[in-house]
Amino acid sequence: MSEAAARTMARQYLVITGNYWAFTLTDGALRMLVVLHFHQLGYSPLQVAMLFLFYEVFGVVTNLVGGWLGARLGLNRTMNLGLFLQIGALVMLAVPAAMLTVPWVMAAQALSGIAKDLNKMSAKGGIKLLVPGAEQARLYRWVAVLTGSKNALKGVGFFLGGVLLAALGFDGAVIAMAAALGAVWLLSLVLLQKDLGKARAKPKFTELLSKSAAINRLSAARLLLFAARDVWFVVALPVYLATALGWSHAAIGGFLATWIIGYGAVQALAPAVTGQRGGHPPGGGAAFGWALGLAVLTAGLAWALGAGWPAQTVLVAGLLAFGAAFAVNSALHSYLIVAHAREDGVSLDVGFYYMANAGGRLLGTVLSGAVYQQLGLAACLWFSAAFLVLSAAVVLALPRPAGGTVDPGGAAD
Repeated sequence: MSEAAARTMARQYLVITGNYWAFTLTDGALRMLVVLHFHQLGYSPLQVAMLFLFYEVFGVVTNLVGGWLGARLGLNRTMNLGLFLQIGALVMLAVPAAMLTVPWVMAAQALSGIAKDLNKMSAKGGIKLLVPGAEQARLYRWVAVLTGSKNALKGVGFFLGGVLLAALGFDGAVIAMAAALGAVWLLSLVLLQKDLGKARAKPKFTELLSKSAAINRLSAARLLLFAARDVWFVVALPVYLATALGWSHAAIGGFLATWIIGYGAVQALAPAVTGQRGGHPPGGGAAFGWALGLAVLTAGLAWALGAGWPAQTVLVAGLLAFGAAFAVNSALHSYLIVAHAREDGVSLDVGFYYMANAGGRLLGTVLSGAVYQQLGLAACLWFSAAFLVLSAAVVLALPRPAGGTVDPGGAAD
């Protein structure tokens, strides 16, 4: 690669990453703003939870249809569209309090969910196209940094939401974020490479569900992986910390935000943790081993709670270990989908994969409340361990991609 081409590639990577960072900060801050503000207005916990229902549901739909749009229109356009829709969602919330009904806020959250998944799909797919096929180690590092920094900044966004709410009030906070994101959107329109990711042949809508064996397996494994996280993390854990251990809302929010920041930092370091012997990044074998190890850890946490070990010690230490191992798993999966995706129409494969990701979050969220209510936190952890075993089994049979750019046996040659 020439020096000029390398500089252009690096500049485009920075533009994509900067877009993703700006969006992620507003996404995390908006979630915290909505939770805290509507709790202050007297909304019940169930009503607050319902505000985010369409956010997750529309994530499933957007990832599927968004991949098709990206292939037809270009990833630069879908990324900029995501930024624009997030600005619209923020503006929708800057209305008098009397207008902030549950349906109105759910509609704004639906718009935000669409925006988030358009932005994420565009960012992950765009990086695939910037890195030459022979430079898989660079691709792995760049995907890991993008994914890890996104999760770290989402945690920072939680803090930002609380600070903005205290300093500017709800209306002032959403208007300030809309203005800042508007400036990022204008810069992106100018700087982002035109027709990035636009397929040479216009894909048919029927191609959305027509995938290779590798994409199907990775998507199934991703669904199970994120269901395993959210089945105990989203509802069960915060409720348990509040009711069984007596933690304050501030303590729970601070702890979980710190956990997300640390989780993102580990994701960014995943290439150093998993190794790249011989210039080959890890493949299906490494993803299998890390998922199975996480399953054993999660089963150990479930057993410890059931055996009566000190719950606070088990959960704090266990959540830190789970977060670190899960971060490596997630980074491996994020790299593998980008590596296995087709270059022509990459957004179709990446969008399908992140549809499965959103489906896993939705499944885990629903089960988290249902299983915890009926059986308790330890049962949620057993469900998590079972999902992880299934995820490991699915990814183990990952086939070798065309061209052999990924070693499916893992880091070893």
